[in-house]
Amino acid sequence: MHTHPLRAPRGTPRLLATLLVAGLAGGLAPAAFAQTTFDVIGPHEYELPVDFKPFNVFVQYAYVQNNKDTFNAAGDKVKGNGSQTIVGMSKYVRFWTPESNPRIGLAYEVIVPEIGVRNHSATNAADRHSSGIGDPLTGFAIWMKPTPSSTFGFQSFLQVPVGDSRVSDTNWKNLSSFLWDVRLTDKLGWTADAGMVFQSEKTDGTRPGNTFHTNHRLGYRVTGLLEPFVALDYESTSGRNGNPSARALDGGVGMMFHTFDNQSITLRYSSSIEGKNHVANNSLNLKYAYVW
Repeated sequence: MHTHPLRAPRGTPRLLATLLVAGLAGGLAPAAFAQTTFDVIGPHEYELPVDFKPFNVFVQYAYVQNNKDTFNAAGDKVKGNGSQTIVGMSKYVRFWTPESNPRIGLAYEVIVPEIGVRNHSATNAADRHSSGIGDPLTGFAIWMKPTPSSTFGFQSFLQVPVGDSRVSDTNWKNLSSFLWDVRLTDKLGWTADAGMVFQSEKTDGTRPGNTFHTNHRLGYRVTGLLEPFVALDYESTSGRNGNPSARALDGGVGMMFHTFDNQSITLRYSSSIEGKNHVANNSLNLKYAYVW
């Protein structure tokens, strides 16, 4: 039987109480992928407990992005290069509450991306398929509960340029954002974040501009198993080193399957609504989370 996370007894890790880290730093660097930063989050992502015993979470993300369209400088959608990006992200997270202050929660995580890019139209045969381990991320989150039905916190992650040369962005990044969750009713919930991505200089001498992003999920628990939701993701990158500014606004629909107390599966389709100098999102997203 499912126990609501806000009513879970001390020391009982329930999936919905822990899905925060299923999304912490889930979005990879905007320079490398078409999807907006942190757009992997789902319902309950930041619905977090306090005053609990330590526990662990493993999450496997996967998505397939078809780069058939892109937005030009005028904001018009034009034909893209037709490539396909397949990404997996394997994540381990440790949760705990400090004994000195059980009213806050802490988490530390490590994420390893697995990346594959197919472009059958590439002139050079060697460029038609690229794959490898991407730049890993590591970082922390801290949160509190202003009310029994809400969560507010902060997360910060470092992306380290040690991935395979074919898929590495070759620069350091910091992804920092505020996060929040509000249970509006027993069935309706809103989870969201807003933050920045800061990047160092790449090996080619260029330095990407700073990126602002915000991600929102509104889910309604129709049964014990099913929770449909809508998604809204936005990012805007400033121009720098002669590179123009860019932006993207994406919408999506999905379903979260509450399969067991300690596991869940989330599916979502996402598509761009408007943008500028940005690949149009056209992706199918999967998330599997396991808590122990």
